[in-house]
Amino acid sequence: MDAISKSATFSGYSGPSGTYRTGLDVRLAARPKGLPTPGDFEITEVAVPDPAPGQVLVRNLFMSLDPGMLMLIAGESGLPMPRYEVGEVMYGDAIGEVVASADPSLGEGDLVMHRFGWREYAVAQAGLFRRVDRDAYPTLSTYLGFGLVAYVGLMDAAELRPGDTVFVSSAAGATGSMAGQIARLKGASRVIGSAGSPDKVAHLTGKLGFDAAFDHHDGPIEDRLREAAPHGIDVYFDNVGGEQLRAAIDLMNPHGRIAVCGALNRQTKAGPGAGPDDGPGDLLGVLGKRLTIRGFTVGDHLKRAPEFGAQFRAWLREGSIVYDETVIDGLANAPQALLDLVNGAYTGKTVVRLGS
Repeated sequence: MDAISKSATFSGYSGPSGTYRTGLDVRLAARPKGLPTPGDFEITEVAVPDPAPGQVLVRNLFMSLDPGMLMLIAGESGLPMPRYEVGEVMYGDAIGEVVASADPSLGEGDLVMHRFGWREYAVAQAGLFRRVDRDAYPTLSTYLGFGLVAYVGLMDAAELRPGDTVFVSSAAGATGSMAGQIARLKGASRVIGSAGSPDKVAHLTGKLGFDAAFDHHDGPIEDRLREAAPHGIDVYFDNVGGEQLRAAIDLMNPHGRIAVCGALNRQTKAGPGAGPDDGPGDLLGVLGKRLTIRGFTVGDHLKRAPEFGAQFRAWLREGSIVYDETVIDGLANAPQALLDLVNGAYTGKTVVRLGS
């Protein structure tokens, strides 16, 4: 937080002390060539305006960090969401509390979810915020988890069936950790995960209940996967691409299904000149085994949200699912935390705590 700039004049929301309220936001300072560095972000102190008619002012409590943000930083084309623009505040999922409202649909104290992360305060039209139940989950940050992503990837994209053998890449991450556990709860006969360290492998087979796991650094991935799945795999939940996708295709049983959720192999090389992911390789196996490879975004499957929410809350109450989370304190630490996340520093979902 080396450079903090302030607006010279403003009309802002007046707090209990009668002083104008200000808050921090994070902007993309430069489009990096390759992976970003902390210098590619700018943390700025800005005035917080009063909500205009039809708007609300929200104090953010938690925001989400997601490896996919690297591709938005890099300005990748072909993504289902707009890239981050240089000089503008970044965005992402967040949960916060309404502190001032100029719209009857939301009142002070309401808890809301929205896409105005990377800032301490958000002011926007009330329709862009969704009220949520403050008591639905053990922690407010649970709302930012990727369980719904994992659920629709398995149930809709991969058409999971009881008895399937399931392989999940990046299985200690926010989505993979949910996908492996949900597959088990939905009847998979064997669940296998890949991760990036021995500690994470132990975490998968210990705390999260995977049947087998391996470190993707430990020799050829196809060999490690074959050891873990001697009878082949039926479903691959792909968070990575590259060599892991090629290995999964080689070991896939006839009529196997692949749900393409992420591209960590590409994301960790983000930037101009990085080139495309080296992909699935020879597709003759896809043809010969009549495989299905399906990309998906959670936005296409929101009708599943009520069903998943009820099921997820029941699993949490029963203790049959583990929700892994890493919490980083302070917006000023968010850029470095995003870089650490992509480099494999954390397990489970990573969030930034902005308020007490």
